[in-house]
This record gives sequence, structure tokens and C-alpha cells, in this order.
Amino acid sequence: MSTTDSIVSSQAKQSSWRKSDTTWTLGLFGTAIGAGVLFFPIRAGFGGLIPILLMLVLAYPIAFYCHRALARLCLSGSNPSGNITETVEEHFGKTGGVVITFLYFFAICPLLWIYGVTITNTFMTFWENQLQMPALNRGFVALFLLLLMAFVIWFGKDLMVKVMSYLVWPFIASLVLISLSLIPYWNSAVIDQVDLSNIALTGHDGILVTVWLGISILVFSFNFSPIVSSFVVSKREEYEKEFGREFTERKCSQIISRASMLMVAVVMFFAFSCLFTLSPQNMADAKAQNIPVLSYLANHFASLSGTKSTFATVLEYGASIIALVAIFKSFFGHYLGTLEGLNGLVLKFGYKGDKTKVSMGKLNTISMIFIMGLPGS
Repeated sequence: MSTTDSIVSSQAKQSSWRKSDTTWTLGLFGTAIGAGVLFFPIRAGFGGLIPILLMLVLAYPIAFYCHRALARLCLSGSNPSGNITETVEEHFGKTGGVVITFLYFFAICPLLWIYGVTITNTFMTFWENQLQMPALNRGFVALFLLLLMAFVIWFGKDLMVKVMSYLVWPFIASLVLISLSLIPYWNSAVIDQVDLSNIALTGHDGILVTVWLGISILVFSFNFSPIVSSFVVSKREEYEKEFGREFTERKCSQIISRASMLMVAVVMFFAFSCLFTLSPQNMADAKAQNIPVLSYLANHFASLSGTKSTFATVLEYGASIIALVAIFKSFFGHYLGTLEGLNGLVLKFGYKGDKTKVSMGKLNTISMIFIMGLPGS
């Protein structure tokens, strides 16, 4: 093979999209989109059409640029296998590293514990209300679900990301199918409500306040920061030695971009479909009831027909099933971030940052017992 052929072959190999890239794209999506997606259309659409259109414009830049900046921070460390806790210590010193690691852990861990409790609540609601089965012992259900997740966690990061990617496909398909099935029920109520001559920019109900509050919803709904460090380490170990750091940075940016576009496309289509199906008064009622949008839609269609139709029943079941799948996949993504933070704190305080003094397998097991034990207690 000539030198030219070798260069062309190398460039082709660099530009190719690997299966692992798809897995991580879906893993990032899975971490971000949790059960909150079922409340997002109500909270985002409550202010009307114009605020949600502005949020649509802002959604991709917020999701992409914030996560790319975090990925670049993780990439800046000298050790390709070093996670964010090691990188911040390298840049900010031991004291700064401990402070940032502490904040990193406590920013993610409470969310993980909330997911752990919510999984039990959602499953029991589905079991008793939708399936009409006798009530189960709450402690038994919590233990069973935590052991199920612990079984996946025990086999490590690669299996967790694969499980998340497998769960994402039916999740996306469900949201898209529901969004498409709502199209025949679309109406112009939300458009008719728009009165450009009376739009207020400021004030309690002004566009600026509505969009400002909506941005917090966007940030929470499209947040996959807990898994970014694990993602970057995986990509550095896969690409950096062979292709260099610059190529690895471009690859990470490409994956983050595709994950962000997928999130915006799926979630915003779902939100707009719900927005055009329900009237502004319906949105206000749903917000007051504080229930998932699919549950409200099921009740809405049942009230229109006088009886619970097949479509309303499907939506009612779908609300619980989609919520369960969403919580499971988000749990694994947040677990990886929590594990990094806790391991970093244990290493810094217990072993003075020296990895050679402790087996990482043993450390991961101890951390898993601590992390998984509190939600079930």
C-alpha cells in the first residue's frame, strides 16, 4: 500500500462513525430525558405559543454549548483515564479539587436518591391504579427495584451505557408515536390566543419572565452533565492514543451535538403536539393538578367522549410505563456521576489521592452499597 493510500485509509477511519459513538449518543440522551419530560409540555406551554417558540430557539444552544464546555474541561487533563475529579485537582490544586469534587458529588447525588424513591412510587402507582392489582409491601418493592438496578451496575459502566441506549429506542418511539397520534386532535386555540398588540415584555406574566423561568425547565430537562466525565474518559481511551486529543475533542463535540439535536427534536415535538391538542385553559388546569401531561390527556379525552376510550386508556398506561423507563435510564446516568464524585472524595480523604493504595473494584463496590443503600432505607 502506498503512502497516499495509507493517509486516505487513516482519514477514512478517523471520519467514520462507530457503534460506540451511537451508544454514547443514546446514553447522553437517556441521562438527560427523565420522567420530567411528561411535565415539560405543561410547564413550557403554560405561557403560550411565543415563549415556547423562544425556548425552541434556545434549546439546542443551551444543551450543546454547556455540555461541550464541560467536556472540554474533562479533556484538558493530562491523564486520558482521569475523570473530572482528577482534572479539577490538576488545574486548581488539592484544596480546590476537594471543594469542586465535594460540590460535584452533592449536586448529583440528591437527584439520584430522588430517582431511587420515584421509581418505587411510580411502579406502585402503576401496579395498583393501572393494573388494579393488590397493594404490595413498599419495602419489598423498593428492595427488588434497587437490586435489579444494582445487578446492572455491578457489571460496570459499559453495560450501564448499553442498557441505557437500549431503553432509549422504545422511549423515543413511544413519544413520537403519541405525538403523531395527537395530530388529528390539534386545534388553533393556542394560536388564537396570541395578540401581538397586547404582549407584555416585563411583569409577572411578561414574555421575559416566562422565558427566564422556562430556561430553568430547559436546563433541567436537557441536562446530561452527570455522565459527561465518564463519556469523555471512554472516548479518550478509545481515540486519543491513535488519533490525538484534537480529534477526540471533535468527536466528543460531534456526539454531544447529535445527542442535543435528538433531545430537542423529540421533546419539543412532543411538547408542541400536546400544546396544539390542549387549550390554554386545559394547560392551566393541568398545571394546577400537577399531573403528567399524558394522564391529563387521558382524562381530557375521557371527558370529551363521556367514556374512557381505548386511546385514553393507552395514554393512561403510557404515562406510567414511559415514566418508569425514563427514570431507569436516567438513574444509571446519574449513578455514574455520583460514583465518580464519591470515589474521588474517598480517594482524597482516605488514601491521599493515591489510587494504588486501594483496589478500584473494592472502592466501586463500597460506593455502590452506600449510594444504593440510602434510597432504599
